[in-house]
Formats: sequence, C-alpha cells, structure tokens
Amino acid sequence: QSGQSANFLDGSSSALRMVRTKPVLTQPKFLLFVRYNFHTQASSVSPRNVAAIEHLIRRGRRQLEMYEQSSVRDCQISRAMSDWEQSRRGSWTTSQ
Repeated sequence: QSGQSANFLDGSSSALRMVRTKPVLTQPKFLLFVRYNFHTQASSVSPRNVAAIEHLIRRGRRQLEMYEQSSVRDCQISRAMSDWEQSRRGSWTTSQ
C-alpha cells in the first residue's frame, strides 16, 4: 500500500507542476480540473480496493501525459466542477 501512496503523491505533485507550465490565464482552470478530479476519483473508491486504486493511478498518469503536452493550452471546466469549487469555498469560509 505504501507503493500506491508513493504513486499517488508522485502523480499529484506532477499534476501541480503541469499546472505551472500552462499559460497564466488558464492556470486556475487547470488547477480546478486537477483538484476536482483527484477529489472525486479518490472519494469514489474504497481505500481497500487495490485494483481500483491501481487503475485510477494508471488512468491518471495517462491523462496527465496528455495534458502535459505543450500544445494543450486550455481545458474545459464543467458546471459540476464550478459548483464543487463554490461549495468548497463556502464551507472553508464558514469554518474559519
């Protein structure tokens, strides 16, 4: 399981590095895209489901390779992503 943790951390740090390589105006969109996907995928699978976790890590790695390409300069943000961000901001500000 520690190998999975290392793979997950490597993938998440690589994704955050990828965001910094994108144009400044689109970085917030890429950051939301990354945060939303990590959160929703991580919460959709049990920590004990090793096969599903390994699948998500492999899929995330392939997706990251695609988004790392310099020709990718923007990404689409869905309504669900925007709503998720707003709900997270609302819960963060009320807990402070």
